[in-house]
Amino acid sequence: MSNARTARFSRRGILAAGGALGLGAVLAACGDGDAKNGGSDSSAAAEGPSGPWSFKDDRGTTVKLDKVPANIVAFTGAAAALHDYGVQVKGVFGPTKTKDGKADVQAGDMDVSKVTVLGNVWDQFNVEKYATLAPELLISTTFDDAGTLWYVPEASKDKIAKLAPSVAVSVYDRQLTASLERMWELAESLGGDMKAAKVTDAKKRFEEASERLRKAAKANPGIKVMAGSASPELFYVSGTNLSVDLEYYKALGVNFVEPTEKAKEPTGGWFESLSWENVDKHRADLIIMDDRSSATQPADITEATWKKLPAVKAGQVIGRSAEPILSYDKCVPQIEALAEAIEKAKKVS
Repeated sequence: MSNARTARFSRRGILAAGGALGLGAVLAACGDGDAKNGGSDSSAAAEGPSGPWSFKDDRGTTVKLDKVPANIVAFTGAAAALHDYGVQVKGVFGPTKTKDGKADVQAGDMDVSKVTVLGNVWDQFNVEKYATLAPELLISTTFDDAGTLWYVPEASKDKIAKLAPSVAVSVYDRQLTASLERMWELAESLGGDMKAAKVTDAKKRFEEASERLRKAAKANPGIKVMAGSASPELFYVSGTNLSVDLEYYKALGVNFVEPTEKAKEPTGGWFESLSWENVDKHRADLIIMDDRSSATQPADITEATWKKLPAVKAGQVIGRSAEPILSYDKCVPQIEALAEAIEKAKKVS
């Protein structure tokens, strides 16, 4: 998770699943053990397109249905990942369309004209429209150890929960590979073609890109990388201990700037907030910037202090997907770009 958005909504940014509208048959999810870390303690099984279906998610909750769900509604980023595996959803919530109607960066390769958008911004979720989709399953990510569902509004979570069971894939305090594996398992259980050439090729390319990044970091240990996010008022420096992508890159050897004063509540230690006057607090040779539509992009930053940063003056600024789409295909470009940037970076700090 990241920065600019977290600063605005603080604890609102991590919401629980819920519901209370009532639509014919209400499907229930039952708790089953602790699987916060996924892996061998988690299970997913689909017994054919019309057979019984069950999935144990990262909250330790097992959802059981009489058949593989077809009417799926998901957080945009999760829907984009499922799309890459051949699993289509009926509805989405979260950043889906830009102001000009084009697909948001978090929508990946989805055709956003073919999904029902229940909410495009924070705290927006049309429960009545959700009900008309006859949802069988809701899918989202979770950014805390309580399993609260990302982009499910606190005010309407109880109504939403009564309409369909939910599944959460954790992107909290673990490496990217763990979350990728869980999304893979979920997609496979929903009928995704995990043996398709484009799927297996993407996984291979992910492994190759990761090895390239490992070698680049080892060959250039002195290159300091800072993960940032911008808003009109503040600049945010991300720590590496909670974000799935940064944890993974750090494990591969990338030398990150770490915030010296991590934010306390309500941001929960994700980042350090800096005024633009103090944006030069940390020395960095390469800056990777939050590419979400909610963040100010580098080309739009006008502050003189930003333009004076050594990395900025050297043109050593690239994008970063602060909420990675959890498919191997979408993570490859991010890793390759970082590897290339480290390979080419000059020591300027």
